[in-house]
Formats: sequence, structure tokens, C-alpha cells
Amino acid sequence: MQKNARRSFLKKSAWLSALPLATPFAQTYEESIEKTSLSSSPSDLKITDIKCGFIRGGNGLFVKIETNQDIYGCGEGVDATVGSYHLVKRFARMMKDKSPLNVHRLFEDIRKAGVFSGAQSGMYVATMSAVEAALWDLAGKALGLPVYQLLGGKFRDKIRVYCDTALYQNNLPTPEDFAENATKAKEMGFNAIKFDLDQRNDPAKYDLYNWTASPGELERMYDQIAAARNAVGPYIDICVDMHGRYDTTTGERVAKLLEPLNVMWLEEPIPAENIDAYQKITASTTTPICAGENIYLAYGFREVLEKGAVDIIMPDLQKAGGLGEGQRIANLANLYYVPFAPHMVASYLGAMASAHCCASVPNFMILEWQIYFHTNPMFDEIVIYDDPKIENGFITLSEKPGIGVDINFEGMRKYATEGMPFFE
Repeated sequence: MQKNARRSFLKKSAWLSALPLATPFAQTYEESIEKTSLSSSPSDLKITDIKCGFIRGGNGLFVKIETNQDIYGCGEGVDATVGSYHLVKRFARMMKDKSPLNVHRLFEDIRKAGVFSGAQSGMYVATMSAVEAALWDLAGKALGLPVYQLLGGKFRDKIRVYCDTALYQNNLPTPEDFAENATKAKEMGFNAIKFDLDQRNDPAKYDLYNWTASPGELERMYDQIAAARNAVGPYIDICVDMHGRYDTTTGERVAKLLEPLNVMWLEEPIPAENIDAYQKITASTTTPICAGENIYLAYGFREVLEKGAVDIIMPDLQKAGGLGEGQRIANLANLYYVPFAPHMVASYLGAMASAHCCASVPNFMILEWQIYFHTNPMFDEIVIYDDPKIENGFITLSEKPGIGVDINFEGMRKYATEGMPFFE
């Protein structure tokens, strides 16, 4: 019926036969139409339900948006998602029978509906981020286009990543451990590596609640990063994270200590809430200061950028509002010539979703990549993707419709958080 309708349209277009090159043109036009997937008519596509599942004790949220045409979209939220099941179901009621192709409109409807329900940050926005990414995935699948194309096209085909070594999970890692892990990451093909300097169990720490680093802690921090730098040489980027666990004076001192080591950035030496304190640290050093994984929506980055509080921003796209909001944040930062380097602690679904956003903006710098992709089999089992995930420190952007990575529902089931509904 679809083929007959197309040919009928061409036959009724009398002007085509009047053209000297009408026959080749008509054939080419018809062939183009024939190749276009019409498995769904956009005007008839409607959302029927949103289902979700959780891993990592509820810290990893996965959503599936279902439609009346059996096309679905997948998205992921992280960290601020514990207890978000009923919020997902609230969003499902709001979105039912609406077109999933109006991504920005649905995002704004959900956000404005939550002005008095916490839509400024936290769980509300993290949950909204998962739903928003799933809408882009669904729209891409329905229209036969990769997400980056829906976002306006791409500036690059490959997305550079840095490897978070997660060395903080070791008990009091030594400088030798830092050197060894840096070398391993380099041998794996990464040209950028991240280490964490906050050590709650450091014996040189005065007490668990004092945010001021002692001389012993400062010496340990310097020695660890110096060992990593010596191991990999001057041309591998090293990022340093403090997880917002120190005070302003410590942030200033650590930034100064690291200046000779030429690190890519010092990440979140203090909590995210005090922008003026960040501005003070940034102005005190030549070490680039990076922050943003605990800042939500483009609104949250406005004052940070206006005040020059940081040198590099790192929104988490599975937490800060999603892919469209991530693009808005990046474009806002671009007005201040500030690089965009997203935080990423999700699965490969979240990593590829982030990659589409990173490809769509000019000021992308680098994306986070986790060592657990290489060490924890769960992250292979819970998603469906094309090999390889990564090559020589770069993600190759998927050209498949949508995000290009799907949830493996049966694979994820065995890792599902106990006591929480699983895609019901």
C-alpha cells in the first residue's frame, strides 16, 4: 500500500513529465522514497508508557519509553536517582498519548510541572535526564537518524576520553601504585588519565571532619601525581579529582603544588555550592580548575560562567538535564570560551548518549571514561552495542538511528536492585 501510494503521487505530479529529465529525476526521487523507512508515521506516534529498572543499589536508573508502534527509546540517569521509581511513573502519566518527537516541549512541560516539586536540581532533574535521553533515542529510531543529527549535526566523528583509574578504591595507594596505573592506562591507548587525591583513611589526616589538608596529606598528594607524571612523560594528560572534600585554603595550596606537574585540571577541590570560593581558587593559580558534576541545568552554570569561577565545566549529562540541556550548557560556555568536558559515570548507553552531545558542540574538550568498562563484566552484559566500545582513547560515534546502544533487559535483570520494580 505504501509503494502504491508513492507511485500514485508521482503519476499525479504532471509537472514531472513536462521536464526534459523527468524520467531519471522521477526514478531517483521514487528510489529515495522507497529507501526511507516508513515503519512509523511521525504524526501517529504516541507514548503509551515509561518503564524503568535500577542497578547499583538504585544509583543507576534505566528508562524505556514505549509507543503505540512498538518503537521504544532508552535512557539512563545516575547518582541522584535513588527512589525515583514513582517520579518516572509520574512523568509517564504526564506524557501519555503525546508525541515523543517534541523532545524540547516535553522536557519543558516536565520541568515547569515540577517548579514546586524540586525541578531545580537533584532527583527530579536526574530522572528527567534519563527520560530526555530516551526521547532522543526514540525520535532517532522513528526518523532513522542518529541523535547527533537531531541535535543539529556533528563537529567530529570520534570523541576523546580520559580514563578514570578508580585507584581511590585501593586502600591508601602509594606513589608506585599511581605510576603503575598510569602506565597501564597509557598502554591501553589512553592519552588522558584521571586520579583521585582525597583519601578518607590517610593517617596524616587530623580527623574525619576537618576539611583542611595537613602537611602530610599535601606531601602525599604531590608525590602521587609526580609519580604518575614521571611514569608517562609530559605528553599524557593527567586530571586530578578531590571530590569536593576540602576547603578553600586547601584547594589553593594543592592547585599551587600541582603547577609544575602540568595537570590537565584540578577537579572539584571544594563543594559545588560556593561559586565565589571557586572564583578565589581559580584566580590564585595557573592550574586549570574544573567543576560541574553536581550542578544542574543550564541555569546552574550561568553564574559560574559569568564570574569566571572555573576554567573548565564538566556537567554530568545523565544528571544535569540530558542531551539537549547538555548542548545548551556547552553553547552557553562557548560564549565565555570555556571548554566542555562532561563527567560520565554511567553504562555504555550513557557514554554513547553523551558522545552524541559532545559531537554536536564546538567547544568539546574530553569525556570521562571508566576503568570498570574493562574490568566489570556487568557493563558488557547490560547493554547491546557494536564492538569495539573504544579504540586508542576515542569512542567512534554511532551512526545507527537513535543513540546506537540499547538496554539488554535480560542481561540487566540479574543485576537489578532487589526490592525495586524492574521494567514493570
